[in-house]
Parts: sequence; C-alpha cells; structure tokens
Amino acid sequence: MRPAPKAKTRKAKLVISKLDPWSVLKMAFLLSVALGIVAVVASIVLWLVLDLTGIFDRLNTLLSDIGGTAGAALDVRQIASLQQVVSFTTILSLVNLVLMTALATLAAVLYNLCASMVGGLGVTLTDD
Repeated sequence: MRPAPKAKTRKAKLVISKLDPWSVLKMAFLLSVALGIVAVVASIVLWLVLDLTGIFDRLNTLLSDIGGTAGAALDVRQIASLQQVVSFTTILSLVNLVLMTALATLAAVLYNLCASMVGGLGVTLTDD
C-alpha cells in the first residue's frame, strides 16, 4: 500500500488596505473598559493582600522608627485607605479609557492615510 498523497498547501496573499475608524473606536472602548475593570479589581486584591499580610503595620513601624515621635502619628492606612485606592484606580481607568479610545481611533485614521500611499500591510494566510 502506498501512503495517501499529501494535500497541497493553499496560500492566500491579502492586503489590509483600510481600517474602519468606527469599529476601531468601539473595539478600543470595550478593551479599555475591560482593562479598567481588571485594574480596579487588581488594586482591591493587592490592597487586601497587603493588609492581610501586615505590610501596613510593618510600614507604620518602620516610619515611626525612622521619624521618631513625628513618624508615630503617621498611619499608612489613613493615607492609602481602600476607598482612596479604589477611587484613584477608577479615575486613572477613566482617563485611560478616554486616551486609549482616542489614540486607537487616531491610529486607525493615520493607518488609512499611510495605506492609501503605500498600499497597506500584506498578510499571507496558509492552510496547513
């Protein structure tokens, strides 16, 4: 018996000549929202881990040792409470949302301008 003949590999050469700015805007917005949610949850988890492991207490002890009596009045949990950390992360996530959405849309417009001059990105797809 002879082995079955191997199928011929097909190749398709395509060019990405245009990106729709509206679809790029929607996709960048949704990815930014997801990234913001991940950042807020990660900051909550990190703060809770630091609190449960006693890092804040050790930091307060270190600051009181360094500062003497002036450092004893300083409490890290008051400066970086969970509510403040979550608020700060949420504000940064909102700024990131606006910036990432705007920059991705601008990048799509710039890509379209460059692609109209040089033809776009060439992509070769193969069927293995």
